[in-house]
Amino acid sequence: MDSTHGGLCSISALLAPEEETVGKNYVDIEDERGQTLRYRKHGNGRGLIANGAKVHATATVEAGAYVEPGAQVAADAFVGAGAWIEKDAVIGAKVRVGPHAHVGPGARLGAGATIGVRARIGRDASVSPGSIIGDDEGVADGERVATDRRGLRLAA
Repeated sequence: MDSTHGGLCSISALLAPEEETVGKNYVDIEDERGQTLRYRKHGNGRGLIANGAKVHATATVEAGAYVEPGAQVAADAFVGAGAWIEKDAVIGAKVRVGPHAHVGPGARLGAGATIGVRARIGRDASVSPGSIIGDDEGVADGERVATDRRGLRLAA
């Protein structure tokens, strides 16, 4: 008898070796038109990447973030949890998109730009390289924005 377990032997000793559990690497989601879209989990961060989107292997897309078909995310970019990158948007190298931010369809974010928490970038808007859009700020549809290092907007 094993006195360390009150006379009982360990149950794990009786069971077969534990098998590794492998989960599926994709999620199917039905859109508002009833069409099913397939999203795969990105290797860096486990965010969801739609078929037809291109995300560089060195980019991070955190869990809970979505990248829609036709969108592109470049090298070393970061997309925070809960962010939504809509179709045909382009996220440049080393861009930081904050948690719960929304980047509209066709929007362009230049290399090194920073998009704050809950910020909204409109349809076909453009944010210049290195620009800063602060938390809870917005860029209107079609607007072109450049800022200084403090996030103050520059004259066009």
